[in-house]
This record gives sequence, C-alpha cells and structure tokens, in this order.
Amino acid sequence: MSTPTPANTQPAGTAAALEAVKPSNFLRQIIESDLEKGTYATRRWAGSPGDAAHHAKGEPDPAKIRTRFPPEPNGYLHVGHAKSICINFGLARDYGGVCHLRFDDTNPEKEDTEYVNSIIDAVKWLGFDWAQLGQAPGSAAPYQASDYFDFMYRAAEHLIEAGHAYVDEQTPEEMRVNRGDFGKPGVNSPFRSRTPAENLARFREMRDGKLADGAAVLRAKIDMASPNINMRDPAIYRIRRATHHNTGDAWCIYPMYTFAHPIEDALEQITHSICTLEFEDQRPFYDWLMDRLCEGGLLAAPAPKQYEFARLNLTYVITSKRKLAQLVNEGKVNGWDDPRMPTIVGLRRRGYTPAAIQMFAERIGVTKSDSWIDYSTLEGCLREDLEAKAHRGMAVLDPVKLVLTNWDEVMGPGHLEPCQLPALPHPPEGVESPVRHFTIGKEVWIEREDFAEVPPKGYKRLFPGNKVRLKGGYVIECTGCNKDANGVITEVLATVVPDTKSGTPGADSVKVKAAITWVGVADGVNAEVRMYDRLFSDAHPDAGGKNFLESLNPNSLKVVTAIVEPSLANAKPDDKFQFERHGYFVADRVDHTAEKPVFNLAVGLKDSWGK
Repeated sequence: MSTPTPANTQPAGTAAALEAVKPSNFLRQIIESDLEKGTYATRRWAGSPGDAAHHAKGEPDPAKIRTRFPPEPNGYLHVGHAKSICINFGLARDYGGVCHLRFDDTNPEKEDTEYVNSIIDAVKWLGFDWAQLGQAPGSAAPYQASDYFDFMYRAAEHLIEAGHAYVDEQTPEEMRVNRGDFGKPGVNSPFRSRTPAENLARFREMRDGKLADGAAVLRAKIDMASPNINMRDPAIYRIRRATHHNTGDAWCIYPMYTFAHPIEDALEQITHSICTLEFEDQRPFYDWLMDRLCEGGLLAAPAPKQYEFARLNLTYVITSKRKLAQLVNEGKVNGWDDPRMPTIVGLRRRGYTPAAIQMFAERIGVTKSDSWIDYSTLEGCLREDLEAKAHRGMAVLDPVKLVLTNWDEVMGPGHLEPCQLPALPHPPEGVESPVRHFTIGKEVWIEREDFAEVPPKGYKRLFPGNKVRLKGGYVIECTGCNKDANGVITEVLATVVPDTKSGTPGADSVKVKAAITWVGVADGVNAEVRMYDRLFSDAHPDAGGKNFLESLNPNSLKVVTAIVEPSLANAKPDDKFQFERHGYFVADRVDHTAEKPVFNLAVGLKDSWGK
C-alpha cells in the first residue's frame, strides 16, 4: 500500500493541493476567510518554537496556517484520536500549512515513553508527517510541552507582577465551596488581595519546594462572579513532587493544562487550535490568557484562536482511556493491540488500513453538534478500500472432506490437476492481475454448510443428485455422504464430470446453479483463523451510567483451525486478503509466521450485524 504524501511537504497553491481540498465545513470556511483577510500574513517563524523576541528574528512564515495534534502521552490513541489526526494534518496539507505533533506532557504522574513511541508510530502509520516546510519527511522530532516549562514559569511571574494572578492557600474543599455554582456566584479568596510582591515571593517558595504538595496553587485573577465557572479564578499552577519523564526532578510545580495549552500553541505560532467540544467553555480563558501575554510583549500577535468540533461518538465502542485500560488490566482483551480494541494499534492489527481510516474521517465530516456514527460506516470504508487491493484466496473455515469417487478412473490414480484463478478479479486499469495456482485431486476440503443431506427449500449447493462447480475446478455431482457412529458426517461423496474444468472449452457444457469454494487436500495449508466480532453487543455500552463490562459480547472472538489455499501460505505479516465468500482477512502482524499462519477477520463481505 502506498503511503499518502506527508501533510507538510505539499506546497501551497499547487494543482495537487487545490485538488486535495475536500467538501467545505465550518473549519475550512474559517481558514479560507482568514487566508483571504490575511489574518496571519504578518507572522514570522524563527525555525523553532519561541516567544515574541525569538520569532521577531525569523523570516515570514512559509506555512500559510499552522495546526497541531497535541496528545497527552498517558495511553494508546484510539479511533477518536484518528479523526483528530486526519482533521489537523489534513487541513494543514490542503491549505499549504504545517501540522505540529506535540506531546502535552504536563502531568508527570501518568505519562510514559511507551505511549510517546506508540503515538509517533500511529501518526506515521496513518500517513502523516510533522516536518517543517522544506525539511525532509521524517526529519523532525515532535515538540514537547515540557520543553516550554521555563517560559510557562516566566509567563506566570509576569501575570503575578501585572496583578493578574495570585497564590491561594485555601484548602481544596474551601476553594470548591467558594467557587460557587451555576446558580450562585463565587466568593473571593481571602488571599486574593495580596500584593504582587507578596504573591511573587510565595510563588517562588512554591517553586523552591518550601511548601507541601497541595498547600497552595497559583490562580489567575479574573472574575469570581463570572457566569462561566471556568473564569472564576482558575488554577494555573500546582505543587506536585513527581519525576517527569523528560525534565526529571527539575520542577516540583507544574502548570495546569488550561494554562499550558494556549501557551504551547502561541510559542509554536499555531493559527488554528482545533479541539473537541468539551473545551468550548475553556475558550474564554484561552483568549484571556493570550490577550494578557501579548499585551505584556511575551508572545507575538496575532495570537492563536481555538475552534471546537464534535468528538467522534461511534456505536459499539468505548473511547474512555480509563475504561480501555480496565479492559486490558482485567484481561477482558489481549492487550492494547487486541484487534477488538478501538485503539489505532488494535485497528491496525485487525486489518484496517490508513486509507480506510482517512476515508472514514472524511466521510463522517466535521460538525459542531454531537451525533452518533454507526460502526458499520467504519466497516464500510475498509471494505471499499480493500475491494480493489486485497488478493483473493479460498479458505475453508469449517472443513469436511469431499471425496471424488471416480477421480482415479477419470483422471488417473493419484493425479493432481493444476488450476488457477486471478488474485484480483477487477485490477486497476492497465494492471494485469497476478495469478494464484493450486491443484485439485481425489480429495478436497469444503465447508460443512455446503452439503445438506436433506436440502431446505432454495438450497443450491451439494445434496444427493445435485451438481455444483468447484470454483476454478470441475463440475461435480453429489452422490451422498459417510457418517460416523454418532451420525456426524465425515465425508461428502461426489463424482467429477469430465471435461468441465474452468477455463477450458468444455467448462460451460454442464449448467449449474452454484459454485462453491474448496481447498485441495494435497496442497491445502492449516492456518489459525481468528473470527473477530464487535467487542460489545450494546450499541451504547457505557451510556447512562451502565456497567460497560456487562455489555461485552461473549462471541467477540472465535478461533478456528482452517485450511487455506497454497497461495496464502506465502503471506507476510499485515498482508490483506479476501477469503472468498467469507470476508477480508489480514495475516496477524504479531503471531503470523510461515510455519504457523495466523489470519484475523478484518470485516465481513457485507454488514450482517443484528440481521
């Protein structure tokens, strides 16, 4: 599969860039309006993040816009993050800009380099790159919020000196009560009237480790009567003695996310800070902080602006990191990359492709109102992507032996007849399909459901007296079956009709109403096949306070020993196939080997859930 052009390597204004522009949405309209008005045309870029003085030394910014994807490295990314990645990197690509990958690592207690590496891998796998314009793809390191801690501290001291922040030493319970609620304004802290000099001295004592964890916080001084509770003097720094994975023990105070995030955007000269709707109430503080720091000359104007879109709500899926971790920790799934998980690593192992996920993100669109997307939409995108790409192959998942009783008489004792079929029935124009080779002999494997001793009405497959075609092979006529002592069918019996091999002049001499898939006993290969289904049987497994564990689908995984045609024995991990009549499968990227093939069901040939 080809890798999409990295998001930051396509020059603005080229034909390719213009063709890449997708159907409009409110974010595109905002960006196009800003470009037309030249809102950010005066920005400069010094080649790296920095304050106003740093960027003043730079050149006019070659990026028309700058977006960012800022995950906190405290877990594995999921399908909701994939939507955000596609939006932010896609907009940068389409409008001649740059999208930054930035780790919002301001919480030292929950972050880990394992998650950092998994996030980098996920973004690259989806086909995006965060290199600056003019840099080679893959040449840039991601940004880290923790690299900006020095500036954040400087910004906090500036707010204190300007009278816009104070150290509060109320207990957490006192602060909660005095904050008020939606029907009652807040009450000023008794520490709110301290002088800037007093606050600055106390804040430096926080920094120097002279106060205990939780003994004090630094709060912005805004308005305790604001109707927006987020503007009632929000905390912007807290004391937290914890070793940080990047800065070690250099700090015992850490900035709050709502304070750090706007500053990170501004230092990186982000133009459009795109986030999900739950941050909408935080936008006034975002703007307030930007105004204060631009007024003080610490940050370059114009400041970034925040815009919110509806997060992805996907049926039969949970995206809570806490609940996903619970599934892993309690052994309900086999790790973060279990193919039933909605994590990007799980989707990848399930057989999803970057193209399918990008198609999904584009198809569901970008809106400002919450709605539910049916899981079948995601599955449909994978089918659509794999239809023209996945090589075909025959696999028998519930095998029973079919014996052609006249084979030796017609074809010769022990004869194996070579057969072939195209690997791609509908190859792209100008591309010749590869050919898959296999043999047919006296014994073949067929699906147990393809024989009925007493056929139901409308049944067209094997039953005594009926003829079918073995796909790519011969027409056969069923004569009966053998059973064991318990009445279980052990062999289906049939005779081969001579001169009816597919692809030969006599192939159509006998008309049949059905063709069935099969695998030769002589060259079939045993394989473990993992039949995955949706992890939850409830479309909304955690809605309304429900215990999501009670909605686990007991049939979400069934492992069978199948027999596959020899062409599939050459599969490499992560190769995708269509097992004819069954669905799309992928060679497991962890467990599959040539000696022990393992295939995962990615998606069925059609949506049959609940039908």
